[in-house]
Amino acid sequence: MNRGIVIGVVATLVVLGVALYLGIEAGVMPANADGKPSKLERWAARTSLRVTLQRDAPTGAPPIPLDDANLTAGIRLYGQNCAVCHGASDGSASRIARGLYQRPPQLARDGVEDDPEGVTYWKIAHGIRFTGMPAFGKTLDQTQLWQLTLFLKHMDGLPPAAQRVWKALQRDESARPKRTE
Repeated sequence: MNRGIVIGVVATLVVLGVALYLGIEAGVMPANADGKPSKLERWAARTSLRVTLQRDAPTGAPPIPLDDANLTAGIRLYGQNCAVCHGASDGSASRIARGLYQRPPQLARDGVEDDPEGVTYWKIAHGIRFTGMPAFGKTLDQTQLWQLTLFLKHMDGLPPAAQRVWKALQRDESARPKRTE
């Protein structure tokens, strides 16, 4: 009896694997960036990211001080590397951001201030698979990664000097959506 159960389970797994493979080969799984993801895809992505962050994101205080110099440096790095997808201080999405799948949060509106610093740092350093979020861990040094992290953590309560730099940060005019009337 046990042998029959094992054979049944193995056969079921093989049939499911072959069906999944054939479905992917037949194009049943959408590859277009403007299509709605399936419930299974959303669940798998959210679950994997949540567990990875719980396991790998650093804990504890950032290794650099929270001061105007680091916040201003973080804002400038954000303008150079992040604003094209995540928006500038005006909170409006660029054409690039509107065409990405997954839609990047517009951080002036949908900030990450409530996330622990380690989670934000990990996302910046390692990126997020199957999204447009790149890994900056090989292009920015540790200080720059933490400067970006500090800015994002405190962007809703910046001191006056850093607030002026943030409000002055605007997206490149060529990336602004054109109005059609």
